[in-house]
Amino acid sequence: MQRCDVLIVGAGPTGLVLALWLNAQGIQVRIIDQALEPGTTSRALAVQARTLELYQQLDLAQAVLDQGHTVAAINLWVKGEAVAHLPFARIGEGLTRYSFLEIFPQDEHERLLIDRLQAQGISVERGVTLRGLVDQGDQVLAQLQGRDGRMQSCATRYLAGCDGARSTVRNALGTGFPGGTYQQVFYVADVLGQGPAFNGELHVDLDEADFLAVFPLAGSGRARLIGTVRDERAARADSLQFEDISRRAIDHLKVQVDQLNWFSTYHVHHRVTEQFRQGRAFLLGDAAHIHSPAGGQGMNTGIGDAINLAWKLASVLKDQADESLLDSYEQERIGFARQLVATTDRVFTFATAQGPMADLLRTRLAPLLIPRALALGPVREWLFRTVSQLTLNYRQSALSDGVAGHVHGGDRLPWVAVEGRDNFTPLNTIEWQVHVYGDADESVRSVCQAEGLRLHVFNWQAAYGQAGFAQDAVYLVRPDGYVALAAGDHQAVTLTDYLARSPRRGVGL
Repeated sequence: MQRCDVLIVGAGPTGLVLALWLNAQGIQVRIIDQALEPGTTSRALAVQARTLELYQQLDLAQAVLDQGHTVAAINLWVKGEAVAHLPFARIGEGLTRYSFLEIFPQDEHERLLIDRLQAQGISVERGVTLRGLVDQGDQVLAQLQGRDGRMQSCATRYLAGCDGARSTVRNALGTGFPGGTYQQVFYVADVLGQGPAFNGELHVDLDEADFLAVFPLAGSGRARLIGTVRDERAARADSLQFEDISRRAIDHLKVQVDQLNWFSTYHVHHRVTEQFRQGRAFLLGDAAHIHSPAGGQGMNTGIGDAINLAWKLASVLKDQADESLLDSYEQERIGFARQLVATTDRVFTFATAQGPMADLLRTRLAPLLIPRALALGPVREWLFRTVSQLTLNYRQSALSDGVAGHVHGGDRLPWVAVEGRDNFTPLNTIEWQVHVYGDADESVRSVCQAEGLRLHVFNWQAAYGQAGFAQDAVYLVRPDGYVALAAGDHQAVTLTDYLARSPRRGVGL
């Protein structure tokens, strides 16, 4: 009988990040995957700013930037001509350290995470399949089958299902997966090529012909093509080769493919499971929700699931919080997943709809209106905040309370850099902490000392007010960088009251 604190089933980005985050907090993890080797092909490409901010806490962000590719602009094409150029290099300037769109393919992303885990002495157990699980109340007993066919048992305090859309964990829990499948068939091709669409920017064909997007990858002439398969070819998608794909959109973008590295077809689904937690078992990433690739949200949302759950599991396992804290995982993540499915569905429908009206909207109105809209600062900021997931908040969570300035409990801590000092640097310790922008009252300092909370005081600057902070207010920040409590008045009393009723336990410094 093997034992661990957390058994992670599935070694995609979600499972790997969960393992890294738990290990960084001293939790014993075991991560298994039924695949014998890591994936070498993938559709997920974008690493959003919020993910990079969270990666900064584990010293991972710079490695992604070093190996990935920053997209300087998006180009819209109609009838073989580029009709709109949308600069994206610094679209989120002033909102985050990562004010751009970063491309880092999932297969390369996974290799980076695997290498980091191995450097910490943790290896993915390959060829190991979950055959069954029983929640015994105080632990989960998992039945595992190794690559040699032998069965083994593993007793774990908690089990995390990160095993994708066909999740064995979800099926064992019986939480369902309501939703549907879009009728369109898509293809993805990793290529080396030439032409104007290989200039390091993102190119999208809006024509009435097949949809096609050309995503730049790091390295000269490298790109990922994602497009639709229409007409009679869609009926035989499983047997299609790249040579069978319509060349209309490819020719419209003047794409010349010199070398095909790999090619695949797929359907797009939109589903959310009915429960993210059942007892001591949790569902994360594609095991819990899948949706259209519009906006590059899927992989990032799974990583967000992992980080949200990781600090809560660590707190409970280290007896720093009551087990009721784990109830907030589903509460905080399932609503976002449902909202995301609805939002990406609308964007996906617009991009792939057929018919005269849809063609008119895409080919005439979109190239005219989108650049004008993005020329407006508020529109540009709203778009970046939404796509980058900076706007994601947990205001409705039981863990969130109060408002001070424009910052509510549940909001992501606003990022501010003043005179070379970044208020996100203290988040690298992955712990509860208190921020004060201005002067901290002695009573607040006393509460922090008694409760084991590090206090970070930032001398007041106008930039903090512009970011939404209230001068001298108290902001209790969670280990994942979200504000739990914002207290503008009676700070010490409000902070004490919050801590008295929260699942967190004071641990002393």
